[in-house]
Amino acid sequence: MSDTPANFSFPHRTPVFTALIVIACFASFAWLAKKIYTPHAAAVQQVEGVRTPADRKTLLAEHRTKEHAEAASYAWIDQKAGVVRLPIDRAIELTVRDHAKK
Repeated sequence: MSDTPANFSFPHRTPVFTALIVIACFASFAWLAKKIYTPHAAAVQQVEGVRTPADRKTLLAEHRTKEHAEAASYAWIDQKAGVVRLPIDRAIELTVRDHAKK
């Protein structure tokens, strides 16, 4: 055996230029894949009869206001039959009172 240390230097077989070409190819592939697969927002044209989200939100708010007003007021449903609409709180009180009697 020899007393001299072994020389373990690695040869540089891959030139820097080749590494740069590989990185550039990978970057261009990544850019192309992103360009192709990223969804693009299309311009939406207003169609007659179709409501926008703002319109639907306004209609929902109006509907909820109307429903709330109806749920908190008295009204005749069928006066001949004696059917009325009561506020929810009053209907609960009457139901509890009727069940307490039983």
